[in-house]
Amino acid sequence: MAAAKPTLTDSLSFCLAQLTAAAGEGPGGGKDPASNETPLGRALLALRTRHIKAAGGIERFRARGGLRPLLALLRRAAAADPAPSQAGSGSAPSVASAASGPSPSSDSTHSAGSPSTPSPPVRLRKTLDLALSILANCCTEGACRAEVRRLGGILPLVTILQCVKTDSIQNRTARALGNLAMEPESCGDIHSAGAVPLLVESLTACQDSQCLQSVLCGEAGDEEEEGREAASWDFPEERTPERAEAGSFRSLRSWLISEGYAAGPGDISPDWSPERCPLPEPAEPVSPTPGQTSLQTPRTLRTQGRSPAASAAEEPWGREGPALLLLSRFSQAPDPSGALVTGPALCGLLAYVTGAPGPPSPRALRILARLTCNPACLEAFVRSYGAALLRAWLVLGVAPDDWPAPRARPALRSQHRELGEMLLQNLTVQAESPFGVGALTHLLLSGSSEERVACALTLPFICRKPSLWRRLLLDQGGLRLLLTALTRPAPHPLFLFFAADSLSCLQGLVSPTVSPAFPPAVPLDLDPPSPCLYEPMLGPAPVPAPDLHFLLDSGLQLPAQRAASAMASPFFRALLSGSFAEAQMNLVPLRGLSPSAAWPILHHLHGCRGCGAALGPVPPPGQPLLGSEAEEALEAAGRFLLPGLEEELEEAVGRIHLGPQGGPESVGEVFRLGRPRLAAHCARWTLGPGQCPRKRALALVGLVEAAGEEAGLLTEALLAVVMGIESDGKGPSLDC
Repeated sequence: MAAAKPTLTDSLSFCLAQLTAAAGEGPGGGKDPASNETPLGRALLALRTRHIKAAGGIERFRARGGLRPLLALLRRAAAADPAPSQAGSGSAPSVASAASGPSPSSDSTHSAGSPSTPSPPVRLRKTLDLALSILANCCTEGACRAEVRRLGGILPLVTILQCVKTDSIQNRTARALGNLAMEPESCGDIHSAGAVPLLVESLTACQDSQCLQSVLCGEAGDEEEEGREAASWDFPEERTPERAEAGSFRSLRSWLISEGYAAGPGDISPDWSPERCPLPEPAEPVSPTPGQTSLQTPRTLRTQGRSPAASAAEEPWGREGPALLLLSRFSQAPDPSGALVTGPALCGLLAYVTGAPGPPSPRALRILARLTCNPACLEAFVRSYGAALLRAWLVLGVAPDDWPAPRARPALRSQHRELGEMLLQNLTVQAESPFGVGALTHLLLSGSSEERVACALTLPFICRKPSLWRRLLLDQGGLRLLLTALTRPAPHPLFLFFAADSLSCLQGLVSPTVSPAFPPAVPLDLDPPSPCLYEPMLGPAPVPAPDLHFLLDSGLQLPAQRAASAMASPFFRALLSGSFAEAQMNLVPLRGLSPSAAWPILHHLHGCRGCGAALGPVPPPGQPLLGSEAEEALEAAGRFLLPGLEEELEEAVGRIHLGPQGGPESVGEVFRLGRPRLAAHCARWTLGPGQCPRKRALALVGLVEAAGEEAGLLTEALLAVVMGIESDGKGPSLDC
């Protein structure tokens, strides 16, 4: 097949020459752009469909000087009839044909929003459509945006927006302004030119449903995402205008919301203007549902839209205003995580939201919501411990400077909690999406050691699907990875606080109804002891009469019965009834025992169970257990093969040091005894339901300090508690 014959419009030089001539800047200039439609129309169509769509085409068009005649053409078209027709009070202005009056060939289709305003002639409308489409596409690149602003191209666009009420032209003009508004300087010029009331009028007047539809999710951040897509998307052919218009009006609405002129799509009404912002009825907060991204901030923190000239009571422009505006611009980038989802940036935003002397600017809340709803930011929230920071600071009320010593904070805790829960719900939606599952799986299995630990710690905060967290944390070893990292150098100042909170959340997911290890609400003096069977042997008339005395190192002699002692323990059976010399002695020495440590042993040998003797050697809370008589009694119970007494002594230590009188500092002391059952008690106290988050974290700090570099006992104890495995080995058999 023969190749298509080249045409004049294949040449960029020819198209630019036609554009320059129609703009009045070259030979034959000064003609009405509508009167020379055939060569100009072909040139514009070729520019839009071929030249600027080619690789590097927009830059070539700018470098060859195409923007200057393009803007001149728009100025001439906008000036064709600048005076609005006065059809009636409040009617919108229109543009009449400069080349000819109304004729049978004129377009008789009126804008739905302005039924009394005639549309421009067909030729002029097509010229504007093509020129505006070219300009809007060029403005997707920063160099073109800067040159358009330098050439004064914003004012002609505002004039067209004011004068030409055809929907397709309004859409393209709005798209061009939206693209230009990506630059802060251009945004200010758009404000100054008075474009905002015109944009709101266009939005409220349009009747096209496709244009107006919501996005011993329906909210600001995702609409801005739609706006970015619309800004880089070229309009389709004229035969499908409704698809193009929908994208442009979504971009228009999102731009108004991002600039603070409206808090949401429902706040834009026909009687709205930047200078007069009527307050709508307060809406009830919408509870986010899985599968639907929610951007609605808590009702008590929401404020209505504003303009820079609006009342300061609505959204004051304080010293933080320029910084928040710049951060807001950054947050609208396709991937703002490198700049905003970092420890310092998040700490700065959260410090402002929770510590501002007055109500924080809604722009700060929109920035946080926008970041948590952006899938590109999910991995950064995980790697930087951002999700854990949101929960600690907003939900639990513990900021980095509140740890470990608390500081006085503002009293808006309930509002901060609502905001934190909403932001975490946004992250949950991202994490449980197919993209999020893949990202988290990649981090956990293929990331660096720091990234794997951060992923395992964050998962309980943002994953609620059992199939997901079980696979990542239990089947693929995320939980054990987190536990083994506890005794390593902390990668974050709040790492142990985050870890304690994460393990507690995971325990709630694995075992929703877990009872505490001990009944701390019952005072020790109200717990009735069992009858004592050894005390009758201590009086002046002992019953039964002792036939044996044990001699302690201190010289104290304790009465005993040989038969009862031999039956209670294999050690004493061999000692008192076997071939040892002690079997024939009435005074048997017990070496290495103090009277307090020997006291529970003698009670246990004579059948006492729960008589309270095991509480005797246990020191009160606040005193060390290492080197105490309690440790001595535990060691002796193990040496004399008395497992029942060991358990009773461990229970006594737990009741005193991990009960109502004990605190987080006691947990490490108990753990230092190095006994697995007590380690499990410590882990259960630390992660128990209803525990204060600060005390839980302080207890974990004590456990880590007590464990030192030997993390095995601590890992197994925490693992058993999180998994709901009891000390007797019963519990769910899950591989982790």
